[in-house]
Amino acid sequence: MKLCIDIGNSQIYGGLFVGDELVSRFRKITQRGASTDELGLFFRQVVRENGRDPGEVDAIGFCSVVPDLNHSLMNACRRYFDIEPFVLRAGVKSGLKIRYKNAAEVGADRIAGAVAAVARHPGKNIIIVDFGTATTVEAVNASHEYLGGAIVPGLGISMRALEQNTARLPKVEILRPGKACGRSTVESIQSGLYWGHVGQVREVCHRISLECFSAAKPVIIGTGGFAGLLGEAGLFSEVQPDLVLEGIKIAQEMNT
Repeated sequence: MKLCIDIGNSQIYGGLFVGDELVSRFRKITQRGASTDELGLFFRQVVRENGRDPGEVDAIGFCSVVPDLNHSLMNACRRYFDIEPFVLRAGVKSGLKIRYKNAAEVGADRIAGAVAAVARHPGKNIIIVDFGTATTVEAVNASHEYLGGAIVPGLGISMRALEQNTARLPKVEILRPGKACGRSTVESIQSGLYWGHVGQVREVCHRISLECFSAAKPVIIGTGGFAGLLGEAGLFSEVQPDLVLEGIKIAQEMNT
């Protein structure tokens, strides 16, 4: 049984794999000061609460965009599972050729998503859109070259920016509005957040497709927390919410 963990800026997202099947998922708010014991006890408890024996975990892999937590998490794996974890980072085997100017700058979660996307669609041109704290767009060509992409503020960041930097605009629920033309302040903010983000993603994907793939239409995969919501707008060829966890598992197996 494999435990795969994605440490994001806002949330820790994890899952348990039995063979190739993702049998359970969990989320935890990211706390940058979390200790080894806090993390270790949490992971053992969440495995147990999902009906599994923590002793059955025989491999752990993780990717992280929060360096402050890496040391605590690695020690938690060693102390509470007696396992040396696999860390997905620049330089490990991934099956990708990184064409970034500085490969070390590529976020580990972006690499994980690309690894899983290539496994699902080998020999295809692919764009991955990951809706996290930031919304990231990645391009991978049919030769499995990671070409780069774009990063824009995520939906949550955009909403908080409006709330914190204006005197009268409230925090709202992020959802697909019934109409683009809102008839209240709340409806207007929801419309702007949703359709503004849809427009951003559609334009970025279009531009990347033209630059990287000429006339060939790529497979466009949506993943991350808001992928299902934005998927209703017809942006994607498919939605795969667990793409990063799948990529961590595949990369861990490559490097074992």
